[in-house]
Amino acid sequence: MRSDVIHTLLVANRGEIACRIFRTCRDLGITTVAVYSDADADALHVREADLAVRLPGAAPADTYLRGDLVVAAARAAGADAVHPGYGFLSENAAFAAAVQDAGLVWVGPPVKAIELMASKTRAKELMAGAGVPLLAPVDPATAGPDDLPLLLKAAAGGGGRGMRIVREPDALPGELLAAAAEAASAFGDGEVFAEPYVERGRHVEVQVMADAHGTVWALGTRDCSLQRRHQKVIEEAPAPGLDDGLRTRLHEAAVAAARAVDYRGAGTVEFLVSAEGRPYFLEMNTRLQVEHPVTEAVFGLDLVALQLRVAEGAPLPSPEPPQPSGHAVEARLYAEDPARDWQPQTGALLTLELPEGPGLRLDTGYTGGDTIGVHYDPMIAKVIARAPTRTEAVRLLARALERARVHGPVTNRGLLVRSLRHPDFAAARLDTGFYDRHLADLTAPGAGRDPATAALAATLAEAVRNTQAAGGAEAVRNTEAVRGAEAARGAEAVRGASAGSPAPARFGAWRNVTSQPQRKRYRSEPDGTEHEVAYRTPRTGIPEPHETPGTRVLTATPDRVTLEVDGVTRNFAITAHADRVHVDATDAAYTFTALPRFTDPAAHTAPGSLLAPMPGTVVRIAEGLAAGVTVEAGQPLIWLEAMKMEHRILAPASGTLTALHAAPGHQVEVGALLAVVQEGPAATPVPVPVPEETA
Repeated sequence: MRSDVIHTLLVANRGEIACRIFRTCRDLGITTVAVYSDADADALHVREADLAVRLPGAAPADTYLRGDLVVAAARAAGADAVHPGYGFLSENAAFAAAVQDAGLVWVGPPVKAIELMASKTRAKELMAGAGVPLLAPVDPATAGPDDLPLLLKAAAGGGGRGMRIVREPDALPGELLAAAAEAASAFGDGEVFAEPYVERGRHVEVQVMADAHGTVWALGTRDCSLQRRHQKVIEEAPAPGLDDGLRTRLHEAAVAAARAVDYRGAGTVEFLVSAEGRPYFLEMNTRLQVEHPVTEAVFGLDLVALQLRVAEGAPLPSPEPPQPSGHAVEARLYAEDPARDWQPQTGALLTLELPEGPGLRLDTGYTGGDTIGVHYDPMIAKVIARAPTRTEAVRLLARALERARVHGPVTNRGLLVRSLRHPDFAAARLDTGFYDRHLADLTAPGAGRDPATAALAATLAEAVRNTQAAGGAEAVRNTEAVRGAEAARGAEAVRGASAGSPAPARFGAWRNVTSQPQRKRYRSEPDGTEHEVAYRTPRTGIPEPHETPGTRVLTATPDRVTLEVDGVTRNFAITAHADRVHVDATDAAYTFTALPRFTDPAAHTAPGSLLAPMPGTVVRIAEGLAAGVTVEAGQPLIWLEAMKMEHRILAPASGTLTALHAAPGHQVEVGALLAVVQEGPAATPVPVPVPEETA
């Protein structure tokens, strides 16, 4: 059997997964090579690699999706193997073949296995022959009311791209066109197929690991039912609430799927489990999954190390996998706003600190001070907790997320904590419609949160900071004044000695103490709630709340405030960045933007203005859309692509489109004016000034 010892490994990926693979390589003594786009020049995975090769450009199509450039980078760095990570080229058979044709070791499955599983339609045909349970396909061209609801899916991709749920017959033609367009844009293949949509279904998957010696491991189950936009948010292992018979059936089906394509390496066989407990094959991911850490935690394995071992030609350590122990849960921390249609966020990640302790693991591609850009997935980190029982693991993860310090763009951290503590999640009542039912409650102002007291703590910290700054400046002024006075006294003494006049009296320093009540206004992010705080600074110099009964200041510094609120002592850590203040309490985190005393009239935009909610690229506009046409409230007008997702810009009201500044291919910044809708009956279009950046 061939043996290819790996000495230098290039990871054809970025961010968290590249850092994760590098960690195992360091443990195994393997030299690491990173590739990076111009946008990632200072990224963490570049800083952690032993060697790095630039891929000129920023867009994925010009960089991480250019297999020829990646292979050339491996050669230039002297690598003898390539690991694809997940996403990008990880399931691209042509890339895997190019790596091997270049004489490099491919840390992945055989090219033929990738090809067979690349198309979901072909994969389902193959699985039917292997006896794997399937949903019956539906021909969209002949689908009738009895076939609904339907799930439309892209044949050549994943990650929720090109996926649509159709519940009304009249909606089917339009959704087919939209799904095909999105699939073609994302994967270069517009093929779409349809199958019955299973209401209240669970997403359950089986991790497999296979070697070239005939051994195939089924490494337990994972539940990945909590999803947004068909992309996973919280995953756990083992999948709770499955009886032994169903677990056995899932394991056997996964092994059969792997053997059907002569699989090698790490892969995942995904199933949809109906409310009645019937499993149906969805797809096989011929790569490492984002959620692989929960399997590692319960089996005590390093799946990346096993991938490298298998790629070198070695067998798995034993014919049977190790026995699992305990329970593990993973939460994906995203830079996104769940309350605003999951809009991805960008900007400086000022602080990223999570508590350390037994059972906790952090996988990330960022550190505090890095920038979250527009070109790539908005995932910041994965936080994993393992404990002897599911209840303990869920509690540990929720508390770790609650105690984290994450400053910068809006994140889904609050949603994750509330999801983990939701009664349905605690009781393992899981299905893919979880967020469809509960999102409004999970993103509403939460019980137990106290933003008013947090705003008070932020105000007191700022008052101390201002007092100290003023005191320092005053001390400088007083020192200069004393020096000047002493010099003057020296000169006067000379004159007095000659003229017989007395020397002038010494004068002391003075300070203007603000003792009258002051007011500070904040806007809570991201919900936009405004808070006004009244305080006063007595002659002691220690600020105290005004008009806040039951609250007493115990200590106050520029970065920490301790309050006694109704007899309970509460601690607040304060971090100020320009006009933003982050307040971390023991039970919640808050972000405030300081507001001016008076509103800036220039901050208002014309009614009906459609502004870009994020930086991105306009990928298409509604058919026939032009100034002067009539639109309906909620009608999709513009499609914007940012951070690997498409976002629809909807008409805010029924009326007339009076201006259109967006066009396919346009790059827009956040806040850019895309269009204007004049509410009311059809009207004559009116000219709207075009800002310079959109002209």
